[in-house]
Amino acid sequence: MYSVPRLCLCEVGVVSLAAHTSPDAPKIAFASDRDGNWEIYVMDGDGGRQRRLTMREEQDRFPLWSPDRSKIAFGSQVASGWELWVMDADGRNATSLCSGILAKDSRQWSPDGKRIVLALTRDGNVEIYSVRTDGGGLTRLTNSGGDDRDPSWSPDGARIAFSSTRDGNSEIYVMAADGSNQTRITNSAARDEQPRWSPNGSTIAFVSARDGQRELYTVLSDGSRLERLTNDPADDQVPLWSPDGSRIAFQAVRGKEYDIEVVAVANRTRTRLTTTAGYDGMHTWSPDGREMAFISDRDGYDAIYTMDVDGSHPRRLTTTSSLNPAWSR
Repeated sequence: MYSVPRLCLCEVGVVSLAAHTSPDAPKIAFASDRDGNWEIYVMDGDGGRQRRLTMREEQDRFPLWSPDRSKIAFGSQVASGWELWVMDADGRNATSLCSGILAKDSRQWSPDGKRIVLALTRDGNVEIYSVRTDGGGLTRLTNSGGDDRDPSWSPDGARIAFSSTRDGNSEIYVMAADGSNQTRITNSAARDEQPRWSPNGSTIAFVSARDGQRELYTVLSDGSRLERLTNDPADDQVPLWSPDGSRIAFQAVRGKEYDIEVVAVANRTRTRLTTTAGYDGMHTWSPDGREMAFISDRDGYDAIYTMDVDGSHPRRLTTTSSLNPAWSR
């Protein structure tokens, strides 16, 4: 079931960069090459006060806020690949934490902000590690014959969900935060991947093509009550729970058209938020769940936009190529 918002191009405008926002209001970190190299920037949620945080020769992308908003982790491309770095929220005290990261794979801060869970390529295999954000080193959490990736920390910090090909096909697993008690919770001939915990920690959303098309599913963390949320010819991927857990935003791909949609968990009502030709993606919820930041190339280049969560009032925040928006909590 679809509800398609009616958007008018006249509603889309560039937000004034001189807007004034409370210093305590949520911020958006992002990557931009406006100065000739991809660097990390931060701005207010309305697009105001855009400022550059990194000034390095390397390409810096994929910012990720700490739970208390005091630090930002990011990926930096060096000659040997990608490294994980962390810095203060004002750009100071940048420190390298580890190398060999998968740049486009998921990474998450632990709820207490002391560690980041991520996938690394070591020993010729992709495994899940956690790294201390104070620079104290790595802990290897998985050691299987397959690739382990897509880690997602439970809201209470006690468990980590991930995908693994250790049994010959990508399935969803759950383990304790220290890597113990690794348990498989899905069993399908198709690939199950991209697990994400619900805000209350009871349910995991994931992507599977078990019915011939990539769709969104949910399952309880013990593997019971498997439910299919979407059923459409589009290729559905990248599930992200709303802060209140009532909806899941995702990317729907139809040929060369990439749109952002949401599905209500209770009744599976699906709402299409973007309808422009081309790419709309890299979506991220605002902390209050009232807005969504995303990337769109509707104006001929990748720019950051926000919109209300019903798809109305799209607002362009950047006027140069920008990627990887990340909203602080």
